Amino acid sequence: MQIARVIGTVVCTVKNPSLDGRKLLIVQTLDAELKSKGNPMIALDAVGAGVGELVFWCRGKEASFPFKRDETPTDCTIVGIIDSEQHVHRK
Repeated sequence: MQIARVIGTVVCTVKNPSLDGRKLLIVQTLDAELKSKGNPMIALDAVGAGVGELVFWCRGKEASFPFKRDETPTDCTIVGIIDSEQHVHRK
């Protein structure tokens, strides 16, 4: 899992039927100091996250675990919401 911030939403006019009713969000991966690293990505939301929230996300095979794996085509999924930045900062 990695940490990211949700920076936007995605609107799709056509998508795989198994994604109907599921939210797609734009996430920006962050480092341990909560600074942006890499390029933003599109992630399938499994937890009800919103723009501005810190989240955990995963990629690869594990990204499909919150859903019916055989039916949900995803390679990047938000799997948790971080309720406070204080839990992330190293002191």
